[in-house]
Amino acid sequence: MKTSWGKPVHVIPFCRTLLVTLSVAVCLVTLMGCGNSPEKDASPAAYIETMRKAAEAGDADAQYDLGLMYAVGVNGVPKNAAESMKWYRKAAEQGLAGAQFLLGMMYYEGNGVPQDYAEAAKWYRKAAEQGDDIAQYFLGLMYAYGEGVPVDYAEAIKWCRKAAEQGNAKAQYNLGAMYAAGMGVPEDFAKAAKWYRKAAEQGHAKAQLELGLIYYDGKGVPEDNVAAYAWWSVAATSGDDDARKYRDSLKRELTPSQVDRGQLMAREIFERIMKR
Repeated sequence: MKTSWGKPVHVIPFCRTLLVTLSVAVCLVTLMGCGNSPEKDASPAAYIETMRKAAEAGDADAQYDLGLMYAVGVNGVPKNAAESMKWYRKAAEQGLAGAQFLLGMMYYEGNGVPQDYAEAAKWYRKAAEQGDDIAQYFLGLMYAYGEGVPVDYAEAIKWCRKAAEQGNAKAQYNLGAMYAAGMGVPEDFAKAAKWYRKAAEQGHAKAQLELGLIYYDGKGVPEDNVAAYAWWSVAATSGDDDARKYRDSLKRELTPSQVDRGQLMAREIFERIMKR
């Protein structure tokens, strides 16, 4: 049988909640002495006071770190979106890409400031033009959805590609989806497979699902049910319920030898991913 599943195009925004986790992680890394701010080995109170003085004196890295602390609330610094916004802006206006991106995110979410997609796009662009891959990815999404900018699939592809070429798995996945759907580019399943594979090899479950579908249908790659079974098995291990259903359905069509080969291939893929 050939698929009649009506495969959707998954052009999905980067999970916003993960950005909060990102901020927390960056903040913790900074506090542990891996950032660029002064006196990293001091006590928390002394460190924060020294950082505040540096921030007030115009140190962009200190302004950025202070903004992160206010964003999450750590070590005696109260969580305060308006203060976070204030310090991000100071760092962003000095050209710090990370601060420009987080300032754009706050405008996007309406956190500490009225929601404003146009301002979000403005700050994402500033960071994107400096090579920030997450900002490039977000800017591409805004062009795809027409948030703060006109819908422009060519621009969406442009920025998504920039992020994808830097190794951003979500951008690689979306670029694959856009090639599969012919959004902003001619439909090209070979290129869709290429970008799905790059994301899949980084552990992106939806890319693994889509790559399995491409192998099953033989679009852009030679038809290969064993490879489809393997990729769906890997995606199922990542918790993708659709992949689990597809794998279990396909298993009934395969010989025991094919199933064994698919399981071996899945283990090899999983081991590659875990070694990255």
